[in-house]
Amino acid sequence: MKSSRLIRTLLILLVLALNIGCDQLSKSFIRHNLDEYSEYTYLHQHIRIRRAENTGAFLSLGDSLSGPMKTILLNVLPLLAVLFGLYYIFAKADLNRLTLVGIIFIVGGGIGNIYDRVVHGSVTDFMHIDFGIFETGVFNVADMSIMAGTFMILLHAWFKKKPEEEELKTDSPGEN
Repeated sequence: MKSSRLIRTLLILLVLALNIGCDQLSKSFIRHNLDEYSEYTYLHQHIRIRRAENTGAFLSLGDSLSGPMKTILLNVLPLLAVLFGLYYIFAKADLNRLTLVGIIFIVGGGIGNIYDRVVHGSVTDFMHIDFGIFETGVFNVADMSIMAGTFMILLHAWFKKKPEEEELKTDSPGEN
């Protein structure tokens, strides 16, 4: 019993470390190898790699805030959410694997972006996708991790809900 709990904890920490590590390595590479005016394009200019320092949150929201309000909204609240996520994954031993990995990805992405804000004063974003009808803002690996984790949780919730709905339909009395 204790052995499986230890293995679970080590696997959580490994996935979390790999998640944060990939994010920080990619941002470090961009910071050291691209200046703010360099741009590389791929797939007929649909995918762009360019350095952008984001002093706000998602899509630069909150970058115009100042003082304690900015610190609270961009550092303290995300840190509390990450700490709650960590507590949750270690406290709830019966989490579905997809949900567990999803939460780990969200926590890892959150830690990566919080670390950047605290250490560098901004989050390094560098990827942009534009396929006409589908266009993103400039983002990074941590943002992809957060989105992937959210998708995993929603996917599990969607498929978990379906059998319960079917069960309710079969349990309800039929009309004659």
